[in-house]
Order: sequence, then structure tokens, then C-alpha cells
Amino acid sequence: MMRRPLAAALLLALAACGTPRGPDYQRPVAELPASWNSSLGPATSAPAVRVPAKWWTIFSDPALDALMEQALAQNRDLGAAAARVEQARAGLALADAARSPTVSADARASRNRSTQVGAVPLPPTVDPMSTTYRATLGVAWDMDFFGRYARATEAARADLLASEAGRDAVRLALTADVARGYFELMSLSARERSAQRALDTRTASLELQQKRFQAGVTNELELRQAQAERESARSLVATLGQQKERLGASFEVLLGRSAKQLWEARLAVNATPAFATMAPLAVPEGLPSQLLERRPDIRQTEQQLVAANARIGVAEVSYFPSFALTGFLGSESAAFSRLFTGPAGVLQLAASAGLTLFDGGRRDAQVDQARAAQREALARYEKSVQAAFADTRAALAAQVAAREIYEAESARATSLARASELARMRFDAGLTSQLEALDAERNLLAAELARLEALAAQRTAIVDLVRALGGGW
Repeated sequence: MMRRPLAAALLLALAACGTPRGPDYQRPVAELPASWNSSLGPATSAPAVRVPAKWWTIFSDPALDALMEQALAQNRDLGAAAARVEQARAGLALADAARSPTVSADARASRNRSTQVGAVPLPPTVDPMSTTYRATLGVAWDMDFFGRYARATEAARADLLASEAGRDAVRLALTADVARGYFELMSLSARERSAQRALDTRTASLELQQKRFQAGVTNELELRQAQAERESARSLVATLGQQKERLGASFEVLLGRSAKQLWEARLAVNATPAFATMAPLAVPEGLPSQLLERRPDIRQTEQQLVAANARIGVAEVSYFPSFALTGFLGSESAAFSRLFTGPAGVLQLAASAGLTLFDGGRRDAQVDQARAAQREALARYEKSVQAAFADTRAALAAQVAAREIYEAESARATSLARASELARMRFDAGLTSQLEALDAERNLLAAELARLEALAAQRTAIVDLVRALGGGW
């Protein structure tokens, strides 16, 4: 009569023990603004657009698209991140496998000889040589009454999600770096061409001044001024070429070029008409701030927090007893011909329980260590959220400022182009000195270079905004 109540009580106790130890994960509450918008500067008529997964296609530049595909296929950092995802996936499989029984098969044959002069001598009729054949199928199962393996699987699954988010973060950073490098290379290419045009113009002007000096029409001062301007332009062309070469080498590493390609090949990136004509973009008004939760770095730090939280439970289980079931079923016989007959059958079933009574504080230290790791992961997660909003605010402001700077530099370059034309006409008419014409040309070149730099900055500001918003909106 007592067996049923005892069995029911045992089942209830085991059910209670089945609850995993440690705290269940709850997302930290963060104080977030309801939404953000692009009103961090003067109003703009730029269209509010939606950005696709391949966000760089908003630039409508086939050359950039091709470079992106190459970088995504060959970049070594992205390849390493993908390998980390595979490692984490295997780690999850290992953690999940620990919850299942282990089944093993064993077959052996042994031949033994017993002593005939021992403390208990064998009878003369007994052969001291013996042969044994054995074949068994064994099972072992560590029962997860207290959720050790469940929490370990939870942590491993979070590690996998964190590694996938880390891979996405590497991918986003890579595509942003490729776009930034591409625009800077195009800017350097355009500035180099402007400097080369100025060099050609000043070389022609110097040749004319030399003829005028030889004819006694002009003086040596104007000749030396023309020579100085020509050498200044020559130096600028060389400087821009060096910058372009250095940036190009770094850019090719992003593309995953081999060492041979890096040494023998040269990347040809030239400014296209689309570089100077693309319309500015704007973030739609009223986007929810929760959109930033899709940023890869935030997802990565949150999953790391989930994993650290689960490992508290893994550590706390060490306070509880462990239970295991083992057994085997098979046959054992001195004659191989009788190994699989009925009388040769062997069977063993065993249950075990173990509890550590004293360990010098090892379990306490493990739990304290796990809780401290969880607090560290929480701090990293909260900081990543803060950094995301700071990045977005800065990127929104930079986009507005970069657009205004480009518009101002474009207007300045247009005005100085007309001023240079007028100064040259006045010089040719003998109404002013050569110095005034040279000053106007020098100012025009500086304005044109500043305009091209501002254009690249305006493009990279869009890239930075897309990156700050986790790859678009």
C-alpha cells in the first residue's frame, strides 16, 4: 500500500528537480527615445528612401557592386568570421549531444594462463590455459535532473547566435570600408586629374613666359613665378599619386587579393560621372529607435549576455547530486561456437548518484566567476546600445553637414572658375599683372580639390549612416 504514494512522491521530486538552475534570461530594460529623425540640421528636400539588404546598390554604381561581390567572396576576415560560426555550430551540437544516452558496442577475445603453484593450486585435471569470448552492447546516460546540460545547450545556442551576429558585423564593416575606400579612391583619381590639368596649363604658361622673356616682353620675376607655379602643380600631382597608390594597396587587401595580385596588379578605380551627380539621401522621419536592435554588434553582445546568464545555471548545478544509469547486455563464453547461445547471456543494470560534500570552495568560486562574467556581459551590452545611438546621432549630423559643405564648395568652385577666367582676360589685355592671374588659378585649383574632397565626404557620410543603422532601414 505504501509503494504508490512513495512512487508518486519520487516522481514529483524528480519533476521539481527537472527545473534548470540559475536565472532565466530577461532582456535588460534600456531607456530609449521613442524615435529619431534626420532633423539635426536645416531642412532638406532629399528623398527619404528605403535601403535594401545590399545597401550599396543605392549608389547605382556597377563598378562598386562588382567590387563588393569580390570582397564578400574573398575577404579573409569575413572567411575567418564564417569559420567561427561553424565552430559555434559544432559547439552547439556537442552540448546538445551530452543530453542523450551513449550507446557503445564491445567485442573482445582473451586467452589467460593461471598459476599452478599459487596459494590455491589448480587441480591437475584443470587446464591452466583458458579462453574467453565476449560481445556486449552498453548504454550510459547522465540524467539531467537539474538542468546542467539544458543550460549548457542554451549557452551554446547563444554562442552560435553571437557568432552569426559577429559575422554580420564583420560583413557590414567590410562593405562599409569597401564603399569608403572606393569613394576616396575616386576622389583621389578626380583630384589627380584636376592637378594634372593644372600642371599642363601651367607648363604651357611657363613655355609662353619663357618665349616672352627671351623676346624681352616680360621680366624675370614673372618667369620665376610661372616656374614656381608649375613646380607646385608637379609636386601636387606626385603627392596625390602617392596617396592613391597607398590607399589602393590597402583597398586590394579588403578585396582579398592574393600576394601575387597585390604586387603585380594595379586596381583601376576612376571617377565616373555618377560620382558627381548622385542625389543626397535622407532617413525617413519617425523611424523607431528599436530599429537599432538589429545592429549586428548589439545582437552579438546580447547573445553573449544570454550565454553568460545560462552559464550561471551550469555552475549552480554543481551544488546538487548527479545521477547516472549504466548497463550492458551481451554474451560471454569460453567457446566461440556457444557465444550467442542462451546460456552465454550476460546483463548488468546500475544506477549511481554522487554528491560532492567538500571541495575547498571550488563550487562557490565557479558560481561567483559565472555571475561576474554575466555582469561583464551586461555592461558590454549596455555600452553597445549607448554606442549605437551615439554613432547614429553623429552620422545623421555628419550627413547634413557633409551635404551643406559640398554645396558650399561647389558654389565656391563655380565662382572662382569665373574669377579665374576674368583674371586671365584682364592679364591678356594688359590690365593687370601676372600675379593676379596666378592667384586666381591657384584659388580655383584649391577650390576644385576641396569640392572633390567634400563630394567624397558626402558619399562616405551616407555610408557611415547606413553602417550606424545596422545596414539600412
